[in-house]
Amino acid sequence: MNKGMVYLVGAGPGDYKLISVKGQECIAKADCLVYDRLADDRLLAHARPDAELIYVGKASSDHTLSQEGINALLVAKAAEGKTVVRLKGGDPFVFGRGGEEALELVAAGIPFEIVPGVTSAIAVPAYAGIPVTHRGIATSFAVITGHEDPAKTESSLRWDKLAHGADTLVFLMGIENLPHITAKLIEHGRSPATPAAVIRWGTKPEQEVLVTTVGKAAADVAATGLKPPAIFLVGEVATLRDKLAWFDKRPLFGKKVLVTRAREQASVLTAALEELGAECIEAPAIKIVPPESYDALDAAVGSLAAYDWLIFTSANGVDHFFARLHAAGRDARALGGRKIAAIGVATADRLRRQGILADVVPAEFRAEGIVAALEDLVKPGMKVLIPRAEVARDLLPEKLRAMGAAVDVVTAYRTVNGGGDGADLAARLTAGAIDLITFTSSSTVTNLLDLLGAGGLALIAKAKVACIGPITASTCIEKGIKPDIVADEFTVAGLVEAIGNLYKEG
Repeated sequence: MNKGMVYLVGAGPGDYKLISVKGQECIAKADCLVYDRLADDRLLAHARPDAELIYVGKASSDHTLSQEGINALLVAKAAEGKTVVRLKGGDPFVFGRGGEEALELVAAGIPFEIVPGVTSAIAVPAYAGIPVTHRGIATSFAVITGHEDPAKTESSLRWDKLAHGADTLVFLMGIENLPHITAKLIEHGRSPATPAAVIRWGTKPEQEVLVTTVGKAAADVAATGLKPPAIFLVGEVATLRDKLAWFDKRPLFGKKVLVTRAREQASVLTAALEELGAECIEAPAIKIVPPESYDALDAAVGSLAAYDWLIFTSANGVDHFFARLHAAGRDARALGGRKIAAIGVATADRLRRQGILADVVPAEFRAEGIVAALEDLVKPGMKVLIPRAEVARDLLPEKLRAMGAAVDVVTAYRTVNGGGDGADLAARLTAGAIDLITFTSSSTVTNLLDLLGAGGLALIAKAKVACIGPITASTCIEKGIKPDIVADEFTVAGLVEAIGNLYKEG
């Protein structure tokens, strides 16, 4: 029998970017991925399209699969000859029951490796601005389970030693037992006035931090309604949060932002917004697809020598044009002798990746800007090629024709409805669970309205609206949507800056 391989991988404390390089590599090569509730879904994006994904998440009193069932599942999948990744929140060996799973694999003769993860015991306090050790305040720390095995007849925690055994105590999974934990600490000599902190969903955009004391912690948690998952930290280091808080001080922290950009492009906007603290919900309103026929584009590619100017109005236009150029067995040398114009720095950057430096990049990133920039450069009788989206404004070709140029507009790509979950978005908007909606093109506006269906305008009105530029903003206004933000620079970076400025001012 061909035995497979099992990797017990720590996914980290919640922030999906804290996974190790090796952990990410293991996910990418897995035949089967067995993952937990606390492992961020975005890590699954690294899995192969054909990988088998099995959710075995466990919440308090709600287990998708028992631990024994998980152990048996790992053995069974590996016995099929598969490479299996067991993706666990935090670190496999820090109250992650990784040792039990590893022993089961040993008993079955299944080879395995442990890939450590960043434990929430140190990462969650760090994201709350609380170091578990600090010179002159805490020279030791202990990590304790706050949820012992319910089958045990008595606690194995040495409360008499534990209460003063370390300067900083970090209890994992202890919120439901907080009255018991604090009572035991006080009973064995830890002062009720000892600073403490409760941190829920640490390292994630929904992080909540409650600074309290050992004596008040249980009552404060009950009063605020804090629920698991959370850690309980005890020690003087909790007082450092006032000066060291950083994660939840970012301008967009706690803001939920709907990103409607095409899925293949959304990651750039999402990453930039997340850097400012936002929680992003990606619901692509559009999808970039090829034209129904490449005939017109291929004909233009085949007769490039006839054109004096090529004008690119988007990075997508660049990508699809060069894809057909390469399909024809040609490269950037085919553009030799042609003048190139690009609307915007993003389009110019995409051209640069193809080895082309645009001759003209207007200061104003829209058709009006390129028209003004070309006014003295395009002469009567010149021939211009514009590879662009199937549906776009006609201002540019009309103005160029008015200058006396012969203009060929060919479809390089189409934007269609992204096929998102309109019902889910409607529910989120109705509940006020989206603070801001971003629109990066006119098509994202019209397609989101289509996706939401009847009542879409009223739902969008429940959130602020940010537009990448005046053309997109005009489409919003035409459809009855009032933009709250219009970027001065019509790029993703400009949009993010405008959003950040709004909330900094607020």
